[in-house]
Amino acid sequence: MNILALDTSTEYCSVAVSVDGKILDRSESGNRHAERILSMVDALLAEAGLSLKQLDAIAFGRGPGSFTGLRIGAGVAQGLAFGAELPVVPISSLVALAQGVDAPRVLAALDARMNQVYWGAFRRNPQGLVELVGEECVASPADVPMPPGEGWIGAGPGWAAYGEALKQRIGARLSTVFPEALPSARSIAQLATAAVSFGQIVRPEQAIPVYLRDNVAAKMTKA
Repeated sequence: MNILALDTSTEYCSVAVSVDGKILDRSESGNRHAERILSMVDALLAEAGLSLKQLDAIAFGRGPGSFTGLRIGAGVAQGLAFGAELPVVPISSLVALAQGVDAPRVLAALDARMNQVYWGAFRRNPQGLVELVGEECVASPADVPMPPGEGWIGAGPGWAAYGEALKQRIGARLSTVFPEALPSARSIAQLATAAVSFGQIVRPEQAIPVYLRDNVAAKMTKA
């Protein structure tokens, strides 16, 4: 199975190609996603020796994350998928963040600004893929849902921004924190392979961002 994966949900822009489970990837920082994403895709497909028509699906980080970044990622995924007549696999940015952390239990947090975090608790299954415990949400650090049990690993820039408040909230359930962890196209490619096998695909026009903070997203849409 050949899958192209994109992530533009944070300040890092990353692209990956999974060819029968072998993954090639590239990433850049600097919030130049709109300028760089297509050239990165072209270069990586050339490295893999593939054309768009030889792909089975295109996966992208659907959010939550940077509103501008999510729109870029969704738009590129839609455009490429329409042109090559491919299905799309939307993957949660929080799931992708947790997938990239080598731990059985992960508390993924992205900085949602406005003194809030995008939050999700994940457990790794026997196949090595993380699964959501409860629901993803946006909340203040003092109000994030408490995960069950102990031995949780905190990951993501939400921990960098609100680490002390989150540690106070989670308490003894927390083992350690990796605030530098980010969602990546590599993790999205890993997750998308399983998603395609389970039929979790959508048509290109259904590949839309998920903001979690609906009221802010609505205001931006009207602007």
